[in-house]
Amino acid sequence: MVAAEIPAIVLGSSSNQRRMPVIGLGTAPETNSTTSTKDAVLHAIKQGYRHFDTAAAYGVEPAVGEAIQEALKLGLVGSREELFVTSKLWCTNNHPHLVVPALQQSLKTLQLEYLDLFLIHWPISAKPGKVTYPIDQTELVPFDMKGVWEAMEECQRLGLTKAIGVSNFSCNKLEKLLSFAAIPPAVNQVEMNLAWQQKKLRDFCKENGITLTAFCPLRKGASRGTNAVMDNDVVKEIAEAHGKSVAQVCLRWLCEQGVTFAVKSYDKERMKQNLQIFDWSLTENDYEKISQIEQERLIKGPTKPLLNDLWDDEM
Repeated sequence: MVAAEIPAIVLGSSSNQRRMPVIGLGTAPETNSTTSTKDAVLHAIKQGYRHFDTAAAYGVEPAVGEAIQEALKLGLVGSREELFVTSKLWCTNNHPHLVVPALQQSLKTLQLEYLDLFLIHWPISAKPGKVTYPIDQTELVPFDMKGVWEAMEECQRLGLTKAIGVSNFSCNKLEKLLSFAAIPPAVNQVEMNLAWQQKKLRDFCKENGITLTAFCPLRKGASRGTNAVMDNDVVKEIAEAHGKSVAQVCLRWLCEQGVTFAVKSYDKERMKQNLQIFDWSLTENDYEKISQIEQERLIKGPTKPLLNDLWDDEM
């Protein structure tokens, strides 16, 4: 598998028609891995990954930046332009006057001159200051969506990022954003997997030229105990019928929905397997079985206690 074999989606709202590789490596902190983020990114680049998803709040931007610089030095990639790097604006910087400085700080930390994609991490604002997770509700302040988005647009105009977008936005919040955006969001990154298929949001984004990126594509993250996707008997049957792994079935389904996804594994063999999803297809019978999987959101929000209206009651 080489980078050229990984399909890419053209971001509809990107004036320079930026191409986003379908599969990316997620870099949220891996608590049970013995592999460092820097080593994982380097391994991924060697295997053909060119899309890397990070965030200021993850605390790994320095490691991602070091890996990219080493990959360039070693000649693993010919130039920075061969890579697609996404980072995100945390809630404490979700204020109009803090957006540009926050992106400039991320670029400094990543040792990059620009991002390919910069996202609003959550549609909420917290008091400026230290990153905490979960965010105590007492730290929340009103979210100036219009003011923050205008500052995001300024980031793109300044050339600090090639494209801008959002994360964890419902159809209702996207509709509000589109009502005043001079530059529409290129991407909405949300939880999406076989146990949270997001059909309404998929349809809305398709109609409005917004690319969906799935996080938790294998239902991993905040879950403990049984995984509603990886431990699902129906998905296991489909995987066995195709001679594929459960993870490969999950990622193939996402690929066939026309979305991109950031999959999180620092295991070299699993990284390799996750790339082996582009030369086969699911059947109509598979789709019928998949449509019967019980649906429930895994990541319910970043606050403590959870917000009642964060998702606008959307399935």
